[in-house]
Amino acid sequence: MQSIRNFFRPAWSSTARLDDRTVIITGANTGIGKETAIDLAKRGAKIIMACRDMEKAQAAMKEVTESSGNQNVVCMKLDLGDTNSIREFAEAINSGEPKVNILINNAGVMSCPFGKTADGFEMQIGINHFGHFLLTYLLIDLIKRSAPARIVNVSSMAHSWGSINLEDINSEKSYDKNRAYAQSKLANVLFTRSLAKRLEGTGVTTYSLHPGVVQTDLYRHLPGAQRAVVKLVSPFTKSSIQGAQTNIYCAVEPSLDNESGGYYSDCAPANCSAAGKDDELAQKLWELTCQTLAITWE
Repeated sequence: MQSIRNFFRPAWSSTARLDDRTVIITGANTGIGKETAIDLAKRGAKIIMACRDMEKAQAAMKEVTESSGNQNVVCMKLDLGDTNSIREFAEAINSGEPKVNILINNAGVMSCPFGKTADGFEMQIGINHFGHFLLTYLLIDLIKRSAPARIVNVSSMAHSWGSINLEDINSEKSYDKNRAYAQSKLANVLFTRSLAKRLEGTGVTTYSLHPGVVQTDLYRHLPGAQRAVVKLVSPFTKSSIQGAQTNIYCAVEPSLDNESGGYYSDCAPANCSAAGKDDELAQKLWELTCQTLAITWE
């Protein structure tokens, strides 16, 4: 089994250091978020683990600290399903941190039953897209002052199966959990593309990525038959460490300094769907998102 998994391990490594850099990782208490935190902590960065469950976050912070030997690791409360929590977190960062050099929008939910966030958004578009959009908006001035800086949005190959329903973005008229997930992941790609255009010349670059099919608890909401399929193909999936590699690549790879807005997989540029390159759709989604969140971001 291990030899099969080695087939997926990207032939990429870097000795790049992140000393004196500050990194925020959402959903850093488990899976690829935690492995990303461990790696970047080993590179000398200050790590801010932004997590909803503080009990799990404290345990994960201890693991990150012990694994990396870096004591400059903290965890902070962030519920991406609640805009009040997002604003409180951003206010604490803006008032307490002199810089944010890397923001990794990693947290997410997948194929969950229909539910709504605290603000009434459908759960998957609400957390995966709206939540990270608002967080980035609230931190963008600090990130620009910290340039060179990077914003990494964890998407999925599932974006290629998605479409953006501008008339029913919250899937209230018709809900299919897999379509809603694919829509949210396409939104991540389009957000990255739009953000890159708006940040040209600022020294802040953006990246979206597919981490691979990774064995994480994201699959907990899948029906029994689909979970059985995931288990069946598990020898061909990535471990969390392997799944974190493209996160890490987009955060630290020096050759990406002048690249922005692209989509990556297996630590290399990859092709996203035609919809993911649709600038008109990206602009419409941007406008709808700002309207939905009651913010102005030109």
